[in-house]
Formats: sequence, C-alpha cells, structure tokens
Amino acid sequence: MGLFSWFTQDTKESISNRYSSRGTFTVYLMDNKGNIWDESCYGGYGVFGGKDYYELLAEMNGKTTREEGIKLYYDENNNDILYPNLVRFYTNWEWRNVKPRKCPHQGHFY
Repeated sequence: MGLFSWFTQDTKESISNRYSSRGTFTVYLMDNKGNIWDESCYGGYGVFGGKDYYELLAEMNGKTTREEGIKLYYDENNNDILYPNLVRFYTNWEWRNVKPRKCPHQGHFY
C-alpha cells in the first residue's frame, strides 16, 4: 500500500505523515455539509480523524466504497464531482468545491 498526501487548501502546505522527518500538524477534513474531522498525527494513508478521504469523496458523490472514491478523484472527464476539503485552519474557511492538489512527495519523501 502506498502513501497518500495532499497540499492544504488554505495554506498550500504539504501534509506530511508521522513517518516523515518534517513532523505533522493538525489537518481538518471537511465535507460540503459542515462535518469536520481533525487529525493531529497523520498516518499517510488518507485517514483524517477516523474518516477516510476517499470514502468521504465517494459518499459526497452518491457512491459507497473507497475504491469508487479513488476512481472519482482521478476521473479527469467528470466536472460534477464534489470534493472534500483539507485545511490547516478551518475557522476561517468555508467549504469550496475544489479538488485538493496531491503532494508529489507523498507526505514523506521530500
């Protein structure tokens, strides 16, 4: 299984995982209904506060499985996808339907 990471949408910082020499910071996963999950020690596998990013992506788009969420994330031909947000500071952030940018270093290999 590979590592997953993104850049925060508010501060544009790479979300490093707990195995990285960079250390971690709290990241908030948000859906379009106002639900928020917080993660202070990201493990690198897409789970924030017990909620899997790809499962949430699937749920927000009427699907049910993580695999369906992964397919949605990489679907370049569908402009109607709702995306969860990943931010460092949620108090000044309102959910936006913008796809978070993947970190090419997987949050670890800097």
